[in-house]
Amino acid sequence: MRFFKIYGRVLGLLGRDLRIAGFLAFANLMVAGLQFLDPVLFGRVVNLLSRSDKLPHGELWHDAAVLLGIWVAVGIGGIVSNIAVALQTERLAHRHRIKSMGRYFQHVLGLPLSFHGGTHSGRLIKGMLTGTDGLFATWLVFFRDQLSTILSAVVLLPMTLFLNWRLGLVLIALVTIFLVFTAIVVKKTETAQRRVEGLNSSLAGTAQDALTNVMVVQSFTRLSAEAHLFSDIANQVIRHQFPVLNWWALVNVMTRASSTLAIITIVLVGTWLHMNGMASVGEIVSFMGFAMLLIGRLETAASFVSSLFFKLPALEDFFNILDERSSVPEKDDARVLWAPRGEVRFDNVSFAYPASGAAVLSDVSFQARPGKSVALVGHTGAGKSTAMTLLQRLWDPDSGRIIIDGQDLRDITLDSLRSNIGVVFQESLLFNRSIRDNLLVGRPEASEEEIEQACRMADAHEFIIRQQNGYDTMIGERGTTLSGGQRQRLAIARALLKNPPILILDEATSALDAATEARVSKALKTLMAGRTTFIIAHRLSTVRDADEILVFDGGRIVERGNFNSLLARQGHFASLVETQLSPAAADMVAAE
Repeated sequence: MRFFKIYGRVLGLLGRDLRIAGFLAFANLMVAGLQFLDPVLFGRVVNLLSRSDKLPHGELWHDAAVLLGIWVAVGIGGIVSNIAVALQTERLAHRHRIKSMGRYFQHVLGLPLSFHGGTHSGRLIKGMLTGTDGLFATWLVFFRDQLSTILSAVVLLPMTLFLNWRLGLVLIALVTIFLVFTAIVVKKTETAQRRVEGLNSSLAGTAQDALTNVMVVQSFTRLSAEAHLFSDIANQVIRHQFPVLNWWALVNVMTRASSTLAIITIVLVGTWLHMNGMASVGEIVSFMGFAMLLIGRLETAASFVSSLFFKLPALEDFFNILDERSSVPEKDDARVLWAPRGEVRFDNVSFAYPASGAAVLSDVSFQARPGKSVALVGHTGAGKSTAMTLLQRLWDPDSGRIIIDGQDLRDITLDSLRSNIGVVFQESLLFNRSIRDNLLVGRPEASEEEIEQACRMADAHEFIIRQQNGYDTMIGERGTTLSGGQRQRLAIARALLKNPPILILDEATSALDAATEARVSKALKTLMAGRTTFIIAHRLSTVRDADEILVFDGGRIVERGNFNSLLARQGHFASLVETQLSPAAADMVAAE
């Protein structure tokens, strides 16, 4: 049932092209029918020759001409049908492979970070490539080669009973024995092959891990260790794959032997029937042709089933990813967010990650006024970053609500929400594309003047024009050809170009040296002007100018106020400052 369920879904992906699939089914029926006529016509020729000495020459040549004419027509019809099947199948398979790859890619990109955090990117890429390759091969081989085999077995094989029911029953029995044996092999090797595919996924994940962290591998001299780990998994793949291959090798041997056995059986049974007047020589010859045709086709069918069986786990992985559902579903009647002011309000928000169950936020309430800056500070794990992930609706609160300009986040579309929020991360996340392409990520329609203006405001234009190809310079994977400060200023320019009413600065300067931080901070002040800004910071000196500081501890807001008022309270915030600065330095910061 699992096998038929998966491959039923493979065919279901054809969607509207099922009409073309219907045409291909009809064309394959024509192919099968015309091939079915070959042994019949050959048998008729043999019968005609066996009584040629009893027929007048004119009648003999007339009957021979008729048979040969029909045979020529059958041959031409078979050629035309095969050409039609091959052309349409190739186009169908290629078209839907690309469509399926695009559907998978778009679906994975839309899944929440909670999914991506628990799923290795190597597995996702492998799933897309092996899954769509499996779909392509299945559609191509099924419609081009194997559908006519199925139709021959299901539709045409019973028709042999009308030619000679005794020989027909023998042929059906031989085919049934072959199919039963193949089914037994499939059942025996199914679990083992699933294990092999799991190991193949681990192999891809291990390679992805090492290649992504190649600097760590080389710096910590882990070349041999990583190669050994890869080799261990590869050896497990071989160890589990060989028993499966042994079974299918047995199927191949039995398939080739079955052709000979089928011919011998037909000859023996046919001879006995002929001696008893129950079968003509032509019928015996026809059934020998049927046996060779069907067994030969079943041999290729067994190979096809074997390939389907090996592809089954990869297709299951492909469909399992497509079946993943977002933890933040969008309502059918979701509205587009209208946020001209950018006011944000948290009302009694509580949240716990499903995996741990422990509360990360408990009854958090605050209001960020339009155009003001709010800093979120606290120890690691206090809940400040989680609050910002909820604002972007990467998760939904367990209770309470988050409101932007009077609109609950759960009532608005995800695209409109995230288009109104700009984020500058601690690590500037850049694509392996040109500088211009990276800047246009948030606003593809921006003009050249707007791009340059945003870069000037972010203090990035000067270093960009000094690059070899200016704005068209390729910056490498994750922007590795640029310095940390240059990457961060590009990220700021990208946010400026997007021009969102709400901004999140997630440790935007913590990874920079003091000189670079001063330059980037100037660009950040330009970016923050007139926007509702949330600043997540561990380096507390960076939040001195925030309009309001929220101090998180244990998932709750334990203090709130500006920098000086919080220092004067001598509470949690003052303790945090003292851990980073000497008491004298803290007093000097407060006095500025």
